[in-house]
Amino acid sequence: MRMSVCGCMTFGLAALLAGCSRYVPPPPALDAGWAYYGGDAGGTRYSSASQITPANVEQLKVAWTFRSGEHGAGFPDDEWKSHMTWEATPILYDGALYFTTSETNVVAIDAATGKLRWRHDSHIAKLWYSDAASRGVTLWVDPQSAPDAPCHARIFAPTLDSRLLALDARTGQPCQDFADHGALDLLHGIRSTYKTGSHYRNYLVTSPPVILDGKVIIGSSIGDNRGVELEHGTVRAYDARTGRFVWGWDPIPHDASNPVYAQWTPQAAAVTGAANAWAPLSVDPQRHLVFVPTGSSSPDFFGGLRPGDGRWANSVVALDGDTGKLAWGYQLVHHDLWDYDSAAQPSLVTLQHDGRTIPAVIQPTKTGMLFTFDRETGKPVFPIVEKPVPQDGAPGEVLSKTQPFPVAPAPLVRQGPVTGDDLAHVSFGCHLERYKSEGIFTPPSVQGSIEQPGYGGGVEWGGIAFDPKHQIAVVNTNDLPMLVALVPRDQLMAQSMSPAYKDWDFSEMRGTPYGMRRKAFTSSLGTPCVKPPWGELSAIDMRSGKRLWQVPLGNAIKNHWNLGVPGMGGPVVTASGLIFVAATMDDDIRAFDEHDGRLLWQYHLPAGGQATPMTYAINGRQYLVIVAGGHGTLGTARGDYVIAFALPQ
Repeated sequence: MRMSVCGCMTFGLAALLAGCSRYVPPPPALDAGWAYYGGDAGGTRYSSASQITPANVEQLKVAWTFRSGEHGAGFPDDEWKSHMTWEATPILYDGALYFTTSETNVVAIDAATGKLRWRHDSHIAKLWYSDAASRGVTLWVDPQSAPDAPCHARIFAPTLDSRLLALDARTGQPCQDFADHGALDLLHGIRSTYKTGSHYRNYLVTSPPVILDGKVIIGSSIGDNRGVELEHGTVRAYDARTGRFVWGWDPIPHDASNPVYAQWTPQAAAVTGAANAWAPLSVDPQRHLVFVPTGSSSPDFFGGLRPGDGRWANSVVALDGDTGKLAWGYQLVHHDLWDYDSAAQPSLVTLQHDGRTIPAVIQPTKTGMLFTFDRETGKPVFPIVEKPVPQDGAPGEVLSKTQPFPVAPAPLVRQGPVTGDDLAHVSFGCHLERYKSEGIFTPPSVQGSIEQPGYGGGVEWGGIAFDPKHQIAVVNTNDLPMLVALVPRDQLMAQSMSPAYKDWDFSEMRGTPYGMRRKAFTSSLGTPCVKPPWGELSAIDMRSGKRLWQVPLGNAIKNHWNLGVPGMGGPVVTASGLIFVAATMDDDIRAFDEHDGRLLWQYHLPAGGQATPMTYAINGRQYLVIVAGGHGTLGTARGDYVIAFALPQ
């Protein structure tokens, strides 16, 4: 008599699964979509899918793999190609996944098999781009067209060379009635430094647009620290059918009719650029509001030529979707000198707080703080207090005397001065004594300053995930200080050519008395100067603002030590109580228990997963999908993979 491996008699597959195997297939999953970059229009990154649970997540296997075939061929040089980053999160519509590739071509694949449905070659110019990131696409279904009409469902895709494409979701063909035969030139009407024939492009779009009331609304990415006079960071709305310009809103006022113009000097308002929204936007269709996270105004690290708080840079603002006029705004960093952009998508949630149900917006920040507002009024849900900050800026600088801090939640990263007690055991060449370190908002200096949190710290473009049932916000953060030094103009060339500064990045900051150099605060061995963790995953009860748990995220030292490492990409959370996140420098994707932070599953990807995953359920099966393309700045393995995981059938 033949015995099975688990000691039972073999009476067929059903008996084996029922009586012997440790794994019992789950019941069929109810359909669950992911029609937006952030899961929904408000960027909550929450899925109702629940077939994959804490009890069975360890059974996840690769269901299919798609390869884009793109590795930067034809771009300027190997050094630049190493900085291309594929950060896309696919969206699901009508059984297909849609996304942009690392070169912002557009692809549709079957969501159950990963097989190619269509591919659109965007024919982007092979130039040097200041921010060669690709995060994804946006779907719009035209309610006024017949379901079988061309471009009834449209995919809007931004390209690196500053175009917005409109494609038929069914075929991938351009929508001929949109702008110039399906392509809108986003450089039109923008003060741009781009010159025809140049190999450099500093104005582009890296995040997908949003749709509201038949309008496609888009921000921009602007190469920063080049100088004072840069491109304007105007948020623009276009008719989704025709591409006709509808309205624009610039965070920097340029004429006296703007209510905040009086807070600027006329000279600064005339020349200052940027303050752009490069992170994803969010929309509230019920209230017809667009939520915009704005960045820092130009240049990032010296503001002597733009005195004042600089509204509405470094803010979260709500715009009227019909007119683009400001409904309300709140500045999260005054007179930014630290590159503390509002880098994450605002998350629109419904909060239970103080016995009330509040339509809220949570804005994560690079400072590691979460600001929470009533999205109808802009009133803070948790009080915000202005606290004094260091005042010893460089000659010519006029600092803000205070900065805003929410009472809750507490900061998720280190904000104090770096002291000897904070240094790692391996800290050769850290030279703490050389630099100013007064804690958060230490101003840049000629001496050199330690910026903690760093300009790549706190919450980046991956944003947060929010569980509406348990009112839990899930956040992954970077916690690694940076060094910033202002360089007198007459010393800039010599320092940039000196071997003593070979590991520093230099920027001109034209029009100011200084150039700038910056780098991570690392030892001569390349390891962080401060003790770990350098990256963490946290859960916050947003009813009270209290932290539930915080764990290191990511392995170091050849993937053996869970010290917590920096990463790029955000988390998602599911109805079954699972958190999925990749992001980390160790190239792993992980699943955690939402309620206690226990690691339940991890998988080593063939390339860096510096993207936010997504999950959905179709045909009775739930899938987890991650783009694994690597990240040049983080130095993770490069690749061209889209990988789907599912439970065995």
